[in-house]
Amino acid sequence: MRNYFCGWYFKAQSGDRTLAVIAAYHSADNNPTCSLQFITDTGAWNVVYPYNKFNKSKDGFHVSIGNSTFSTSGITLDVHEEGIDVSGNLVYGLWTPIKYDIMGPFRFVPFMECRHSVISMYHTVNGKILLNGEEFVFNNSSGYIEGDRGYSFPKVYSWTQCIFEGGSLMLSIADIPFGPFRFTGIIGVVYLGGKEYRIATYLGAKQEKIENGEIIVKQGKMKFTAKLIEKHALPLKAPTRGEMSRIIRESASCRASYKLEIAGETLLCFESDKASFEYEYPN
Repeated sequence: MRNYFCGWYFKAQSGDRTLAVIAAYHSADNNPTCSLQFITDTGAWNVVYPYNKFNKSKDGFHVSIGNSTFSTSGITLDVHEEGIDVSGNLVYGLWTPIKYDIMGPFRFVPFMECRHSVISMYHTVNGKILLNGEEFVFNNSSGYIEGDRGYSFPKVYSWTQCIFEGGSLMLSIADIPFGPFRFTGIIGVVYLGGKEYRIATYLGAKQEKIENGEIIVKQGKMKFTAKLIEKHALPLKAPTRGEMSRIIRESASCRASYKLEIAGETLLCFESDKASFEYEYPN
């Protein structure tokens, strides 16, 4: 396993609490390790384990790192290391998968630096987590799960996710190397009222604007806008050629606005103070 990473992002959100957990394994120059990262409204923590503490079932979805487990039914956290003490259980309701792979035909392209997956756009979350003495209680709350694999995160990119009344959305836009060329790759889903609106390069999506935290993409008669209004960015580790050496900044819970229009009709327009946002562009 040379210069490779694979990770899963589990987000749970109540009215006043956000907790995201990233479970991952990674290898640089045949030196494999695994890790857990935690990010809340106010803090971020990273715990690294030897690779033999990682296990993934070949049947169904079941991942364990140390004494913590992740499955379709929920997660159990049991971490007691210097600077971070986490324990508790979350129980998931039924996942809401998307209709087909978010990468579309690009899932067949070899040597891409990063491949994204959307595992559940929305599911209920119930349970309690104690993190460094702070209690996170989720009572019929909301969850979201996605994943990434490859060898590096894109050099410049933006990602956002937001659960809202009646649905959930995600959008990722990045500068993608493709042999001697580069292009702007766009993938996104707005899950609204039980219907999926997909935005993707392979469906004709193109950037109209990426500037000062605002992203506007167009796809035929569809136009989607995401704007980071007020960030609360905290540091997370991200892969560069399999090594978790890059520092990115994520606002697990911040203020952002979103708008979806089709043929001039506004289907969705709202502002949230519980949006998740990464904006790794120079402006």
